[in-house]
This record gives sequence, structure tokens and C-alpha cells, in this order.
Amino acid sequence: MSDETLELMMRLALNRPKASMGFGWQGGEPTLAGLDFFRKAVELQKEYGRSMRISNALQTNGILIDDQWVDFLKQYSFLVGLSLDGPKHIHDRYRINHAGAGSHEKVEQVAETLVKQGVAVNAIAVINSYSAQFAEETYRYFKELGFEYMQFIPCVETDPDNPKASASFSVSSEQYGKFLCDLFDLWEADWKDGKPTTSVRTLDTFMGMYLGNESAECPYRHTCGDYLVVEHNGDVYSCDFFVEDAWRLGALDDGTTLQEKLNGNRQRLFARMKSRISDTCLRCPWLTLCYGGCTKDRIRDPRDKRQNHFCKAYKTFHAYTHERFEALAKEFIK
Repeated sequence: MSDETLELMMRLALNRPKASMGFGWQGGEPTLAGLDFFRKAVELQKEYGRSMRISNALQTNGILIDDQWVDFLKQYSFLVGLSLDGPKHIHDRYRINHAGAGSHEKVEQVAETLVKQGVAVNAIAVINSYSAQFAEETYRYFKELGFEYMQFIPCVETDPDNPKASASFSVSSEQYGKFLCDLFDLWEADWKDGKPTTSVRTLDTFMGMYLGNESAECPYRHTCGDYLVVEHNGDVYSCDFFVEDAWRLGALDDGTTLQEKLNGNRQRLFARMKSRISDTCLRCPWLTLCYGGCTKDRIRDPRDKRQNHFCKAYKTFHAYTHERFEALAKEFIK
């Protein structure tokens, strides 16, 4: 992203009455933009958002993080999502460099440094067909590293050689359902004095829903589309999973504001696409905890474009945890 595009984005995003604004920096690998790019971003935030509370989140594989990066991230309170899939045999299964070597040793070192230096950091693990077998090992590994906050993101992609099948590394619905149940057991066992002692994003989200709140994650809401994606060239899209022509909302320099793009007809159409679910979903007892899941997980499952790839997983998980979530919610309120 050029300096001119960066400044335009900041000016448009911050030039409106609002108490707070959040920026999520993703890639590819966003640290490839260089530390000076992010220093400039912060200075522009100070310039254009003087009366606002501004937050920044950075999702990174950690490879380029050094002491200068750590100091910067800590100074400006960046929330760091560190891509670490688990212990070495899990992480290095797919996270290898151009020479075929794994990256686990480096990323683990970065994790230890970020935790030790007090940087706000989450472990982000991608759950694939291999890592799904190791819920307990991964959870305990993260705790040993000092992570209090964890995210587990299921992976499903269409096979590029066979558009009617999922890619071989995709986690199946059955695998993911068991993984979530195992994860819940571990998370629940770590509750103390009526409160969880570890944060697992998806479980926190469902806990919040049992407490009467709206889902903190868009996959489990009735509709989605409440943020915008800005690409390096200034093009604006509906969602980071749908950076494609059909969902291009325009560009930063096209004369319309970001608020107009967010509230425009095309973005509303995108948001409503999530609510177009199958009759099976409408009859499901877990509808209000799922709402059909993330739209991308329907599109990328070649079997049924209105049925979520993880439908069986959610049914298994909710049947397994429903009464226990209700009990935990009562304990938490008490």
C-alpha cells in the first residue's frame, strides 16, 4: 500500500463523528510492509483521529518480528494474533518455507518473547485435517507458553483439481465437531470461582450468547457485513473472504465515503446473503446459535451452497454442550 493510499484510508476512516475505530492489519503477511509503514499509520491515526479511541490488531506469522517490532507493538498497544498451529509436529505440517523447512522454532521464540514483554497476543491456530486430532495437546501447549487467549479457525477450501470436493487438508465436519467438544471439556475444566481462566474465542462467543448477548463473531449472527476491507490499491470489499469482483464496493478515491459504502445497497445485499439458509437450517433446534454459520463455509463446500460445511460439527457440539453452557451461565451470573 502506498503512503498516499494509506493516508487517504486514514482520513476517510477517521473523519466522522465516532468514539472509537478499529483497524485490523492482515495480508498475506502484513509485516512485509515494514515497520516504518506501521509507524506512519500510527502517526496518521494521531493526526486524523485526535478525539477518538483507536485500536490496532495485527495478524502475523511472526517470522519478521524482532526486538524493534516488539517495542513498537507494546508501545502502541497492538493486539497481535500470532499464527501458531501448535507443537512442532502440528505447526510444521503445513507452515514451511520456500526451502521446505518448518517455521516452528522461530514462531515459538516470538511467542515466548511477546508474552514475556507483555504484548497483547493471541495464539491463532488453523484447524486442518491433521491438527484436528490434537485438541488437548495444542490447548495445553498454548497454556505452557503463557497464552491466556486462543483462537481456533477451521480450514476448508475447495480442491483446485476437483471443484466438487474439498481440499485434502480441509478439516471435515465430523473432525471439527469432535475437536470443539474436546476443546470445551478442557476449557470448562479450567473454570474457577464461576469464571473461565482461559479465553477460547469461539467458546467465549457462545458463552456470551447463553448470557443473552449478540454473537461477538459474525459467523453466528443472523446477518453479517459490519466491517469493510481495504486492499493495497485502495479497492474496498465487503469481507476478507470475498475479495472478488462481485463484492467490490468501490475504491477509496471514488468520491463516496466509507460510511456510504458500508450502508450501501451492495453491502446490504451481501449481509442478507448469510440469512438465505436451507430449510434444514430453519428447522434446526440450534438455529439461533448458528444461523447457518459463515457464508464462506457454504460457498466452499461443493455439496450444497446453502448448507454449511460444518453443519454436523455444530449440531454435535451444541448437543454436547447445551446443558453445560446453561449451567455455566447460571454460575457466571450468580
